[in-house]
Amino acid sequence: MSLYLGIDTSNYTTSVALFDSATGSMVQQKKLLPVKEGQLGLRQSDAVFHHTAQLHTLFSMLVSDIDTKEIAAIGASVRPRPIEGSYMPCFTVGENTAKILSSAWKIPLYSFSHQEGHIAAALFSADRTDLFTQTFLAFHVSGGTTEAVIAHGQDSGFAIEMAAKTLDLNAGQAVDRVGLMLGLRFPCGMALEQLAAQNTEPIKARPTMKGCDCCLSGVENRCRKLLADGKSKPYVAAFCLESIRVTLAAMTDAIFASYGKIPAVYAGGVMSNQMIKNSFEEKYNAVFAEPVYSSDNAAGIAYLCYRKHHHVHT
Repeated sequence: MSLYLGIDTSNYTTSVALFDSATGSMVQQKKLLPVKEGQLGLRQSDAVFHHTAQLHTLFSMLVSDIDTKEIAAIGASVRPRPIEGSYMPCFTVGENTAKILSSAWKIPLYSFSHQEGHIAAALFSADRTDLFTQTFLAFHVSGGTTEAVIAHGQDSGFAIEMAAKTLDLNAGQAVDRVGLMLGLRFPCGMALEQLAAQNTEPIKARPTMKGCDCCLSGVENRCRKLLADGKSKPYVAAFCLESIRVTLAAMTDAIFASYGKIPAVYAGGVMSNQMIKNSFEEKYNAVFAEPVYSSDNAAGIAYLCYRKHHHVHT
């Protein structure tokens, strides 16, 4: 048996993936949870409902052409972060589905955090699984999280130490709030990036920092003022993304000053932005997930499941 199933039911995406250890290939199926036009997100009760409605269809699509007897183990995201007390109801949908399949198929079930899945997906897709044996800096930047951890591979996924975080708004929240301000539809990341690409004016943005930590709530306020002052929508979009870029750069520099320069990995939906990626690859020689593995996905969980099952750890 060479297939490893990953399930992730995050706050905005239902996703399942299969990793084939014989070929090294990964296939996945995922679908955003439906959010009404003009809204910024979902209540947890609604997220649970939509995951329950979507998961079985995605799973059926994933296994339509494979023999499920080849699935050796199941991995599931059961909490947002690998720390005590981390909890979010939406993850119970994937966890309970994984428990049912594990019992029915009589195969092992391994539990991981959503954050570990993001980091693992980045290492897998960038062909940098060598970093599992090293200490590295990992950023997880999305609508629900903006933080940086010092990470090292271990038997259950990753051992992490918090290095920096946002003190108010998450980067993905800033993107979506500014996007809705500009008439875009949630989630706004891709459309905001496309709009920003139309800007031709120079942008100068400054980060708001407290040590290694950052504050991002001011980005929304400044963008609102720029729009009220008559700045074009492309300019406001570009200002928002440049503000996030310089903030993440300031966080990275501050962490390097404290911990020394170590490999830097960037994961999460916001990190699929090409402007940020190109800048950081040049400045930090940074590792980024491929775009399809940047946003919420179960691929990292499937890969961690394989590693756990075969004790491929430090």
